[in-house]
Amino acid sequence: MDDKAILNDLRDITKNRDDWKANIRHVAGYLDDDYSVDVKAKALWILGEMGLKYPGEIEAYVDGIAQYFGDENPKLRERSVNAIGRIGRADANLVRNHIDMLMEMRHDESENVRHAFVWACENIATTSPEIFCEMLEIFYDIISDSSDKVRIEAPEMFRVIGKQNPECVKPYLGKLEFISQNDENRIVRIHSAGAVRITKKSIRKELKH
Repeated sequence: MDDKAILNDLRDITKNRDDWKANIRHVAGYLDDDYSVDVKAKALWILGEMGLKYPGEIEAYVDGIAQYFGDENPKLRERSVNAIGRIGRADANLVRNHIDMLMEMRHDESENVRHAFVWACENIATTSPEIFCEMLEIFYDIISDSSDKVRIEAPEMFRVIGKQNPECVKPYLGKLEFISQNDENRIVRIHSAGAVRITKKSIRKELKH
């Protein structure tokens, strides 16, 4: 099949969620080097969503997905990071072997990959915040990234973790409050304020119990 036919096939699979479980192996087959960047990018995206829904069935393909962290094409690096985030949201144990490499993606030259890195970590932290509790200084530093797109996303990591593990975020509340009042970017200020608000709310809730 040519690219158009394959992409149509993948779009049809995307729409038919009831058949996702049966099609995981089929979609993973498109990660082969014989296929184009567009095909592999689409396959990586779908596999991430499939993994969120069927983590047990995606396990055999996690290493193949993560290998694209090192691809020369930034779109494939971005999509693989996204996919690992979605799979890790469903079951962090499936991606633990790739966390160290995932953390290195914050240095990627592509702002889209760096943005995907933060977003993927947020996904994993939604269900396993403890993984990142000792790494929050990294996300604080990312608020100063050269890309506004990345900077806007970075405070959301503190919101996600602050909601569940407020003690982890507590040391950063003063810094986040300063950013929420002084950063030049309005959305960065809003997201930082949101992280502070959610964390303080969680702290008050814990004090009542």
